[in-house]
Amino acid sequence: MSAAEKPVVRVVIADDHPVYREGLELLLGTVEGIEVIGTAATGTEVVARCTELLPDVVVMDLNMPELDGVGATRAIRAAHPSVAVLVLTMHDDDESVFTAVQAGARGYLLKGADQLEIERAIHTVDDGGVIFGPALAERITAYFAGLEARVVDEPPQFPQLTARELEVLELVARGLNNHAIATELVLSEKTIRNHVSNIFMKLQVADRAQAIVRARDSGLGRR
Repeated sequence: MSAAEKPVVRVVIADDHPVYREGLELLLGTVEGIEVIGTAATGTEVVARCTELLPDVVVMDLNMPELDGVGATRAIRAAHPSVAVLVLTMHDDDESVFTAVQAGARGYLLKGADQLEIERAIHTVDDGGVIFGPALAERITAYFAGLEARVVDEPPQFPQLTARELEVLELVARGLNNHAIATELVLSEKTIRNHVSNIFMKLQVADRAQAIVRARDSGLGRR
């Protein structure tokens, strides 16, 4: 599919500062291939917006009233796995970054990122990828390297995975491709692609082959 034929990425912006929220909406409104379909000023509002509008991507601030951005991210990812969350915030401390990632955020940028960075990040998370701002990438890598070391002796059933991710991993281990898994589970291919990408990140594997090895070593995919 050519760039011209690619579907428009439907975005919801969640930020409690109206000036920043409206400014970002105007900025993204000028970008070809991205459409802002809604905005939210609170965490509970953005969760409701996702149920109502089913966007492709939510651009999420962390410092939100009623329900913070981490809680909103967790709720959105649980209810709508096909919706990717890109955090855009002023907080660059380790706790904020890692908590957001653990909640299911697929990207993390700091406010101050330019239009091209934000545009690229939106398309990356929509395509099932993971992206972090340059200042955060090294810390994220170090964090997950430490996490992998801590879970070397993890039990066979990968407790860091959700029930649905474990179900998808079982089918990956059997050699099914994303289309076949989507058919088996009656889900969209995009949802399966997001699950597979999350599995790779949580298991710290680079590709499908490594995921299959990890899964089969733990007894999955043998039925």
